[in-house]
Amino acid sequence: MAYKSSYRFARISARKARLLVDLIRNKPIDKAQTALEFSKKRAATMVLKALNAAIANAEEVTDGAVDHRRLVVSEARVDEGPTIKRWQPKDRGRAHPILKRTSHIHVAVDVR
Repeated sequence: MAYKSSYRFARISARKARLLVDLIRNKPIDKAQTALEFSKKRAATMVLKALNAAIANAEEVTDGAVDHRRLVVSEARVDEGPTIKRWQPKDRGRAHPILKRTSHIHVAVDVR
């Protein structure tokens, strides 16, 4: 049984977050946590929060009887969220659009 968690409306583009999600997919949780803790990417903290929440869900459902050494990141994906649209004033009365992208980070851990 997979234990899932999601971080919705994360203020980072899905393209940037996918770099880190691809890094932890199908890895044991200890290696995934270590990789995220030492990553310099801004999305690492967001993906780590989702991973820790999935581990906490696994402990909650099994009443703490889950073995951390057997947990593996079974699913990790990033979907695009809604885009916040803003305008930047430019010269001669023009305005250029600014797209502030968001994403939904989904992580699931499973016992193997």
